[in-house]
Amino acid sequence: MDKKVTLAQLKEVVQEAYDQVKTNTGGKNADYIPYLANVNKDLFGISVCLLNGQTIHVGDTDYRFGIESVSKVHTAILALRQYGAKEILDKIGADATGLPFNSIIAILLENDHPSTPLVNAGAISACSMVKPIGDSAGKWEAIVGNVTDLCGSAPQLIDELYKSESGTNFNNRSIAWLLKNYNRIYDDPDMSLDLYTRQCSLGVTALQLSIAAGTIANGGVNPVTKKEVFDAALAPKITAMIAAVGFYEHTGDWMYTSGIPAKTGVGGGVMGVLPGQFGIAAFAPPLDGSGNSVKAQLAIQYIMNKLELNVFSNNHITVVD
Repeated sequence: MDKKVTLAQLKEVVQEAYDQVKTNTGGKNADYIPYLANVNKDLFGISVCLLNGQTIHVGDTDYRFGIESVSKVHTAILALRQYGAKEILDKIGADATGLPFNSIIAILLENDHPSTPLVNAGAISACSMVKPIGDSAGKWEAIVGNVTDLCGSAPQLIDELYKSESGTNFNNRSIAWLLKNYNRIYDDPDMSLDLYTRQCSLGVTALQLSIAAGTIANGGVNPVTKKEVFDAALAPKITAMIAAVGFYEHTGDWMYTSGIPAKTGVGGGVMGVLPGQFGIAAFAPPLDGSGNSVKAQLAIQYIMNKLELNVFSNNHITVVD
């Protein structure tokens, strides 16, 4: 069903979501990464990017926080741009593990491939694939340039977060070398892990993430800059990956209750893609027991349900002035 919603009505729904959720005290900051433990737990923002480039934002949408695992979407897009959908499927995969994001058991169970670029193993593998092979500086330039294209403006490396992550990433070191053992890492393992750690330490805003989500929803064309970032044929591929594993072992529950493919990160960000309609992002540091922002989840669920939108339904909105 198609229905018209005015921009004022949409802004009202976003504000309602913010007001409903802002006093929620559930969850706690990630404490296994020292930098994240010290981020102000009261920060909270919601941003929506429409396909005409208009944005709606409420709260702390200009605060730069650690992108963390949301970056996996960006680098998966870069790998898709450089290699194409078939080669990424062959070398990494697109299958949900049903296990936590940092699972080593998942690699042992599926030693023929890392399953998906949206879990730690697949993301490290994707970083190893980024061209130019063997050139750390060139790879980093490609990763940051891709994030900039998607977000419409440049991220900033949070050096303190990078050092904090590098000093505590023992599990990911094991993952990188286990991938090497199975010939599923395609460049130097230590270099690939460092690139992955650095990309997770990029500072972005909720506004930037909503624009990146809007770029995916808009078939690869950034709604704000109007730049074609990637081929439209890749948009359904990345959206399918997000829908399959964006919330890791709880993705089914998320899709059931929200109806929107979304990727979460332990920095407190959640980025959602409603194809052909809009991109949305929310940010708040306190996480549930699975590492997902409590407030960001509730805010996006509220907006989707209030507007009666769902990727599995035929409801569509047209935003008018």
